[in-house]
Amino acid sequence: MKSERQIIRVSDAATLAQVAAERLIARLEANSGRAAVCLTGGSSPERLYRLLASEPYQSRIPWRRVHWFMGDERFVPPEDLRNNMAMARRLFLDVCAPPENVHPIPVQAGTTRDAARRYEIALQTFYGGGRLDPARPLFDLVLMGLGPDGHTASLFPGDTALDERERWVVGVAHANVEPQVPRVTLTLPTLASCREMLFEVSGSDKRPILAQVLDGEDLPAVRARSLGDTVWLVDAAALPGSSDGT
Repeated sequence: MKSERQIIRVSDAATLAQVAAERLIARLEANSGRAAVCLTGGSSPERLYRLLASEPYQSRIPWRRVHWFMGDERFVPPEDLRNNMAMARRLFLDVCAPPENVHPIPVQAGTTRDAARRYEIALQTFYGGGRLDPARPLFDLVLMGLGPDGHTASLFPGDTALDERERWVVGVAHANVEPQVPRVTLTLPTLASCREMLFEVSGSDKRPILAQVLDGEDLPAVRARSLGDTVWLVDAAALPGSSDGT
């Protein structure tokens, strides 16, 4: 696994979304076969998701050969506004992607453990095996966010899920941040199985926790690394430094 992260600094949130869209499309263009993207929830990807449904980006994505997965999900019904996949569906997937290429975490399952096991089976079926091969990444791109406590996906500081090495997906009983509902999340090795892991960090509210990340503190977002490239897209407002983020 590559140990170094690449930090790309951009001027503002709008530019950040544009750069993220270009990087996503570049990864899809580099794979002429069946491709897979792992999405993230929260507020950080909203601008990006809106861009993907708009021109010129929409027509540049080979929708029929791209499959869309979710890195974590809040254990709430699919129609709940807090549901991560519901946001992605509303902003671009329902308009652009074939329904059979959209793979939500099954929150209708009885428990988070049941949902995690079912999603693990779905990922392994798509991958064609039960063991991840470093030479054959599961995802072309994994999108990631940064929570105020340093969590990413639904991997929270101090949670035993951070040390999971066998299971691809796990249930998380307690979230450290709002909404404090149970979660289902891919584990670090599963998220790492990608050609590129792309963090999006925007806004002055992210500045304190980003400073901790850049200092190398032991946080889930620091532990999350790709077998390929790990890229952090950061806008000026989020950068530690002066009051304007510069």
